[in-house]
Amino acid sequence: MSEAEAQGATAVKLSRVGKRPVNIPKGVTVSLSGQTIEVQGPKGKLSRELPAQTEIIREGDGLKVVSSADGRNAARLQGLTRALLVSMVQGASEGYTKILDLVGTGYRAEIKGRTLHLAVGLSHPVAFELPKDLTATVPPESKGAALVLECPNKEVIGQFAATVRAVRPPEPYGGKGIRYRGEQIRRKAGKTGKGK
Repeated sequence: MSEAEAQGATAVKLSRVGKRPVNIPKGVTVSLSGQTIEVQGPKGKLSRELPAQTEIIREGDGLKVVSSADGRNAARLQGLTRALLVSMVQGASEGYTKILDLVGTGYRAEIKGRTLHLAVGLSHPVAFELPKDLTATVPPESKGAALVLECPNKEVIGQFAATVRAVRPPEPYGGKGIRYRGEQIRRKAGKTGKGK
C-alpha cells in the first residue's frame, strides 16, 4: 500500500451529497441550540434533534453540515443530517402535498372536523384523526374520490398517507383500492375458466 493510499484509508470520508451547502430561501429562519434545530417559514414551524456527532455551520445564506464521527459513519451521518435539514427547510417554505385517489364503486372520503371518514367497501366504518399541522381536503369535483393532504412535516404526511392507503391497498385484478396519484399498479390477468 502506498503512502497516499494509507493516508486515504485513515482520512475521514465525506458524503458527496452531504457536503453540499443547504440554501435558505427568503422568509425562512433557522435557529440552532445545541443539537436542536428550529426552522420557521410561511408554512409552519419545525424542530428536530440532530444526530449526535454532527454540527451545522452557517455559511452566508446557507448551512453546511459537518460530521465528527469516525470512518464511514462520518459520511453516513453527514448525508442523513443534510437530508433531514433539506426536508425541514422545504417543508417550512413550500410544504408537502400528497393526493390519494379512491378507485372503486361507492368509494369516497369525507372530512368532519379533524376526522377523516372512509367508505371503501368494508363492513365497518373507517375513521382517522388528522395529525397536528396536517390538513386534508376533498375536492368538490372529485365527488369524494380524491383526498388532498398538505403538511410542512414530510414524515407526518408520508406516514399518514401510507396508513390511509393500507386500509384498502390497490388490488392487481380490478385495480380497486386507495392509491397515490400517479402510482402505477401492476395489473394481472384474471383466470379465464374456459373448459376444453
